[in-house]
Amino acid sequence: MMAPIDTYAVFLEGLTPDNLSTLPDYVTRDVRFVDPFNDVTGVDHMTRIFSAMFAEVGPVKFSVNDARGDTAAGMLAWRFEAQLRHQLWAFDGASVLRFAADGRVCEHIDYWDAAGSLYERLPAIGWLLGVLRRRLATR
Repeated sequence: MMAPIDTYAVFLEGLTPDNLSTLPDYVTRDVRFVDPFNDVTGVDHMTRIFSAMFAEVGPVKFSVNDARGDTAAGMLAWRFEAQLRHQLWAFDGASVLRFAADGRVCEHIDYWDAAGSLYERLPAIGWLLGVLRRRLATR
């Protein structure tokens, strides 16, 4: 039998709009999902977030680079790839996970640089954030 962290990593790597309906097999009904834009509770809310992601930037690909954990908690290091404004959009991130007694995820918290990965790609705000980043950088 596969460890919960490995089962979830395989699911994320194969996630598509066509198999999103199987999310309840991998997360609890009351899962908490957090990313730089959302903090929601419930598999229905998490499903809506992933559905919106596919609708806005699909096709999406998660590549898990490292998976560590036990039956209680784990961490995934991953790379996200998609299309944003007809250009490749890729960035690295990490997910901190907690598992329920049945091995499903009960908490999924994503960490990634929204400013550098997304906002700096937007015309007006991107220019401003680029200037701020250069000014605040240690030389």
